[in-house]
Amino acid sequence: MAYSLQQLSDMEAIKILKHRYFRGIDTADMVLLDSLFTDDVSVVYNGGTYRVALSGRANMIEFLANSFHSGALAMHLGVMPEIAITGENAATGIWYLQDVFINLEIDNHTFGTAIYTDSYRREDGVWKIASTHYDRVIEVLTPFAQTGGRVTIQRLAQTGRKPEDRSDISHLIEWDE
Repeated sequence: MAYSLQQLSDMEAIKILKHRYFRGIDTADMVLLDSLFTDDVSVVYNGGTYRVALSGRANMIEFLANSFHSGALAMHLGVMPEIAITGENAATGIWYLQDVFINLEIDNHTFGTAIYTDSYRREDGVWKIASTHYDRVIEVLTPFAQTGGRVTIQRLAQTGRKPEDRSDISHLIEWDE
């Protein structure tokens, strides 16, 4: 299939958008994250022990701010993008995720992979995430203390939301333990 120069440019802009999303959550950059989603964003994350379902940018930002907090460490890599331009201002994408999430406050270390399925919408000339959904492929949970690890750098300790500033997001998460 031959792509137009505009389609190739749009695909690159969407890749940058998704890379900013991963960087934004790993550094708790809520200003950046707020700029990446449509007002009506729809989100579903299906993990091994949880399911997150929400709609709306404000709910998404609140979820992310309370998940990637000062007691956590996070690393997200999105690779192998499959971007399809489906209209002048619409596109879809599939990404393979590899992530590490450590919550020091509850002594939990998660290693996982997932497949993201997204839709994107161009608003005022800027591509944004209109929906994002992932299903886990691998999820391994280990008490962090058992890994023998020692934290020497923790960016979220400085940039993440502190305990006294966090809000309850339990209505957005279903736990299956």
